[in-house]
Amino acid sequence: MKASIYTNLQRKITLITLVVSFAPLIILGATIYYQFARTCKEKIEEQIRYRARAQAEAVDLFLKERTAILSAMADTHTYQDMTEEKHLANLFEVMNLRAGAFVDLGVIDNAGQHHAYVGPYDLKGRNYYQQPWFAEVMSKGIYISDVYMGYRKLPHFIIAVRRQENQHSWILRATIDPDIFGAIVRAAQVGKTGDAYILNKKGLFETRSRFGGDILSKANLNPTLFGRGTTVLEQKNAQGKKLLYAGAWLKDDKWLLVISQDASEEMSGLLATRNLEIAIIIFGTLAIILTVFFTTRLTVNRLREADSRMNELNAQLVQSDKLAALGKMAAGIAHEINNPLNVILQKTGWMEDLLAEEEFQESENFKEFKVSIEKIEEHVERARKVVHNMLGYARKMEPRLEDVDINSTIKQTIALLNNYARNNNIKIPTDLEPDIPVIASDQSQLQQVFLNLINNAIDAIGNDGVIEVKSRCTDSLIKVGIKDNGPGIPEDKQKKVFDPFFTTKEVGKGTGLGLWVSYDIIKKMGGTMSLVSEVGKGTTFTVELPIVAPEKK
Repeated sequence: MKASIYTNLQRKITLITLVVSFAPLIILGATIYYQFARTCKEKIEEQIRYRARAQAEAVDLFLKERTAILSAMADTHTYQDMTEEKHLANLFEVMNLRAGAFVDLGVIDNAGQHHAYVGPYDLKGRNYYQQPWFAEVMSKGIYISDVYMGYRKLPHFIIAVRRQENQHSWILRATIDPDIFGAIVRAAQVGKTGDAYILNKKGLFETRSRFGGDILSKANLNPTLFGRGTTVLEQKNAQGKKLLYAGAWLKDDKWLLVISQDASEEMSGLLATRNLEIAIIIFGTLAIILTVFFTTRLTVNRLREADSRMNELNAQLVQSDKLAALGKMAAGIAHEINNPLNVILQKTGWMEDLLAEEEFQESENFKEFKVSIEKIEEHVERARKVVHNMLGYARKMEPRLEDVDINSTIKQTIALLNNYARNNNIKIPTDLEPDIPVIASDQSQLQQVFLNLINNAIDAIGNDGVIEVKSRCTDSLIKVGIKDNGPGIPEDKQKKVFDPFFTTKEVGKGTGLGLWVSYDIIKKMGGTMSLVSEVGKGTTFTVELPIVAPEKK
């Protein structure tokens, strides 16, 4: 009877598997391709965002360094020194030797008159009082201008600092070399289609664009599309081609560093990947057909074997669900606590009914009464949760002797927590001494102890860590060590960890019963539990069990 059932089952599994497998394979292929394309685009966007952010920092640092040098020169020299052109020329030489990128250097009084100048242009004697930048530097003290034409009729920008000397103020102004500055900006462009340039808030080029965009000409890009920080967007250029743009604001949000890239240049490998994926799907289909026939036969044979072990497995699962911790005492305490809690809740309900009456609602303390009742109910509910946890642990405290393989119990416990640990990127390697003797003990209670210790270690680490589990055997003892690389336990709290209701976890994340129950279980088995912990390096719990030989059967 069962043989025919398994034969029919094998045929049905083979047919259904062959029919169902192809649809998911195709869907999976399409999904993978879509995810890969999206990941490629995200990666390109992240790269261009990173380059924009990094280059903006480099440009900002360049401007800050030149501003700091100019400020230092103004602060350490008097106006009289600065107006001596020989002295000013020496300073100009030192500034270019130390930092470079300075085209000229000039000293201007508070009336806008240019008294001293070093550089290639005829600017000495000019008056800048009517120039917009002059008022900016006089009011702000430090000013970096946008690119403008000025008296020299060439695009340039300046850095100027104001120095207050007694009752007299004067300005030290320097022009930055546009070629050097433009080269720094263009260092961010990559590939055949990459470009990098700076726009001001009006959308005018402050540096030259690689693909047509002279300085001070209008760009085909609206700077207001870029928010604070680093923004990436896709937009058509003047030729109608879609480009990725990354923009990062600098100079107090007055300049926008823009990096552009043709995404199709970076995604050329996507087509080759698609063709490879189609080939993989074809070979995968053939592999499925061959594999189904062999695995179905193997699966049905395993089902026959599984029938004989199903009852045993169910019994083990039921027993695992009944892991005990507090025993009869915990159940009794929980029952005794529940009764007064119920009375409190009844009384608070009666008080709420009283507050609904008009004479109490008109009381000036009505809101305080209502809030106080809500607080009482909140803390009663909290106490009920603690009682509920105690009842969950409730079972007989005395161990039930059976044949126990310590190493096997450890492996079973780790298997229960593997998924939880894996989700938190925590590894649980084991170093179990072979040939540890089978002892007479209570496997379910031992498993509860190991479960509590490993689970606490996972909670302590949080994410990205290692929990080492070791077992060793001496003539009279079996030692199990559980070591984590978590934050460790402060010395003043180590003596309290085995006390009931003491926990180092955040409020609401632990009842403080796990280690107390575990300690009590080991103690009743005639063993000991101890810990060694160092803040910042981790904690090691050690369980020592006496070797008790099982009775002969």
